[in-house]
Amino acid sequence: MTFAATILTLYPEMFPGPLGTSLAGRALKEGKWSLKTTQIRDFAIDRHRTVDDTPAGGGAGMVLRADVLAAAIDSVTDVVPVLAMSPRGAPLTQARVRALAAGPGVAILCGRFEGFDERIFEGREVEPVSIGDYILSGGEMGALVLLDACIRLLPGVMGAALSGDDESFESGLLEYPHYTRPVEWEGRTIPQVLRSGDHAKIAAWRKAQAETDTRLRRPDLWERHTGVRVHPPSGARQPSEDDLV
Repeated sequence: MTFAATILTLYPEMFPGPLGTSLAGRALKEGKWSLKTTQIRDFAIDRHRTVDDTPAGGGAGMVLRADVLAAAIDSVTDVVPVLAMSPRGAPLTQARVRALAAGPGVAILCGRFEGFDERIFEGREVEPVSIGDYILSGGEMGALVLLDACIRLLPGVMGAALSGDDESFESGLLEYPHYTRPVEWEGRTIPQVLRSGDHAKIAAWRKAQAETDTRLRRPDLWERHTGVRVHPPSGARQPSEDDLV
């Protein structure tokens, strides 16, 4: 089954963009996923092809019209779910990405200007999704991010079958740090435990690193992972390889 991506946008020329290169681009050529763009402006109802209007109640900027958006969404009703890239949406998580990648595909509505007329979420089954607590010029960049996260999980896209199983967020933790040759660089060496050949010690070291990095760098993730709020002490040190050898 091919993962079908449909993008509703005012700028279809932005796609596939970076998704046309590397792993995603090769997978697109091989038919592991498909891409269709829909120009929202094609569903405008006046001769000027207007898609936005001034915000009710006053204020700066323009708002995308619900009637135009609904017509565009209705034209791709065979695609579910329909997501809308919005900073007001639920944060995108790796668990949500895995669920999307396991499905038949997704339609992504890309906003511009001040965003969407809120009635589109009441009148159609559209799920607002955010990729972070910041503002972009439009939803297209967010759609690229979401699709890249999904496409790399599709069967046969990544080189190794387990490549995606041991990464940040998969277990609720940040991923452990990685090293490669040369063994010494600018006086810094690869931790001895990683050169020991002792797979049990290596696994324990990686687990400890992942837990400590998550606790210090992302206390929000650590709290969700453990169910316990932790306030890391100032200047807390990282665990060393000596802790586990």
